[in-house]
Amino acid sequence: MLQTIRRYGLMLVVRPLARLLFGLDVIGKDKLPKDGPAIVAANHNSHVDTIVMLCLFPSKLLPKLRPVAAADHFDKGGFGSWFSRNIIGIIPIKRGGASRTEDVLLGAKEALTRGEILVVFPEGSRGEPEEMTRFKTGVARLVEFCPQATVTPVYLQGAGRSLPKDAKLLVPFNTTAVVGDPLTWNGSHHGFVDELRARIEALKAQAPPLRWK
Repeated sequence: MLQTIRRYGLMLVVRPLARLLFGLDVIGKDKLPKDGPAIVAANHNSHVDTIVMLCLFPSKLLPKLRPVAAADHFDKGGFGSWFSRNIIGIIPIKRGGASRTEDVLLGAKEALTRGEILVVFPEGSRGEPEEMTRFKTGVARLVEFCPQATVTPVYLQGAGRSLPKDAKLLVPFNTTAVVGDPLTWNGSHHGFVDELRARIEALKAQAPPLRWK
């Protein structure tokens, strides 16, 4: 029942509203994973990034899409927490304060084991519009755990201008997603995230000029 509510909530409310507000052009859409287990990794400049990423996939894959998000922001309780977990479908990740024995990636690992598609932002937190910060190694640890999962890089342009960090007002910039060829596990945490970041930087160079919606 909840899966049905989630699918139709995304199809009939969230995605149409996102397309109306931000528009969405996709370059390389055929490179997105068609099934799981898989990971899609993008740069992170705005709260709307997660919604934009959910708009990239066909409706039939919505039940398998699981964005990984910060528990301290999206899992505070109340309606917002319910909506984030049950409609957006986030897997909350605890940032800081976790014990040495606690596996903060356990929920994401379980999702990969179930054959789901993770949406991750390797920077961990939002950066300045159209700029990338250092990538954390969590995505590398996930693909190490599930080496059959490919990691598809995506560069998002415009979302950081529409609703940048700390902003309260949406600005109608058109959003573009540039999708690259998938990566596979190369045996090195830092080597993997360095390659992933380089791939997303290369996709940034392919993005068209920013424009108002």
